[in-house]
Amino acid sequence: MPPHGSNKQTPDTVFLKLGGSLITDKSQPRSPRKGVLARLAQEIAAARKEKPDLNLVLGHGSGSFGHTSGQKYHTRDGVHSLQEWQGFTKVWFDAADLNHLVMEALHDANIPALSFPPSASVTTQTREITHWNTTPLEQALEKKLLPVVYGDVVFDEEIGGTILSTEEIFAFLTRTLKPQTILLAGQDPGVWANYPQCTEIISEITPQTYPSLRSNFQEATTTDVTGGMASKVKEMVNLVQSAGELKVWIFSGRKEDHLFQALIGQQQGTHIHNPPSPEAR
Repeated sequence: MPPHGSNKQTPDTVFLKLGGSLITDKSQPRSPRKGVLARLAQEIAAARKEKPDLNLVLGHGSGSFGHTSGQKYHTRDGVHSLQEWQGFTKVWFDAADLNHLVMEALHDANIPALSFPPSASVTTQTREITHWNTTPLEQALEKKLLPVVYGDVVFDEEIGGTILSTEEIFAFLTRTLKPQTILLAGQDPGVWANYPQCTEIISEITPQTYPSLRSNFQEATTTDVTGGMASKVKEMVNLVQSAGELKVWIFSGRKEDHLFQALIGQQQGTHIHNPPSPEAR
């Protein structure tokens, strides 16, 4: 079923994800990095002031909150038994708890942010989104508010329930909101060309170069029920293939001002995009 949104072009729209490894310590259950969250919120506020026409949709991962409980109950794979449904609510609680901390940081930075939990409005079939009325989210964006989504549990028509990643949520929203740029801010400065040595970053990835590069991409080394860097890159390559001129940047938000610079158009890290057409060369 097609999404319910207005399906119109929104100029200068950017999707930003704050990775779970950036805003939490993924090696320790339920360990937020509150100081990092506060700094990132201030950089988002500064970028919105610098670029008043910026239409920003913010997403964040679940880090050591939802991923820890999600792994314990195998929620991503489906939910059927009473114990698994109890686990489903535990993952929901953990993901919502981290979202509360993110929202608190945004409001402390005087950002008019609203949270749109996928668990309240999204239905999937084998982890593919089938129903989501995105009109309220679009209206928030039109009113210059900051819509916030995040990795969350959802009800699934085939496997009972599952977990959707922020990248999967972004992929769906791309159909209606048509962002020009997706920024994925994490711990690493980009996609490593030589993991686990981690001394060289891949500067760009296209759908054409992806098959020869993908053996370099690491799976998650900490708890990550949605797959880590390998699945992130695969999702984004598939997305740019279908979204034309969309550009994706994977970069580090660890250093001060890196996020601010990315939001005002001075990106760095690994660039995932379609190659320019022959006419544009």
